[in-house]
Amino acid sequence: MVTTWTDDDPAAYLDAVTPAVRRRDAHTLRDLMERVTGEAPRMFGTSVIGFGEYHYEYASGHSGDAPAASFSPRKAASTVYLPDGIGAHEDLLARLGPHTTGVGCLYLKDLETVDLAVLEEILRRSWATVTAGTFGQRARES
Repeated sequence: MVTTWTDDDPAAYLDAVTPAVRRRDAHTLRDLMERVTGEAPRMFGTSVIGFGEYHYEYASGHSGDAPAASFSPRKAASTVYLPDGIGAHEDLLARLGPHTTGVGCLYLKDLETVDLAVLEEILRRSWATVTAGTFGQRARES
């Protein structure tokens, strides 16, 4: 199944998030991403809050559209998706505070323990890269 944009209400989704710390962090992430992107939040699938969009195409020919910035308030941690990859932000991640990572995911258990100015810079840098117009082409060459 392909994940796509939905007409679900992101505010209603965020208001129902549990536990309470994840709900608090979700509202903070929504506000931060709105400020960074200048875009309104939209639901991407059932649990991802997305901002803006980019098109990707892999060498295999698989292509699609995805949020240029997004997050998901999961029970264990808030997941911030970085389409340009974690490696592009190693310098800032060293100053962020407690977190774990995957290839393109940043996992945050409590935003009160991280430096929000550093997180904002990570999001700004990722947004600039992904929306530059050549990001999908670079993904295709990978």
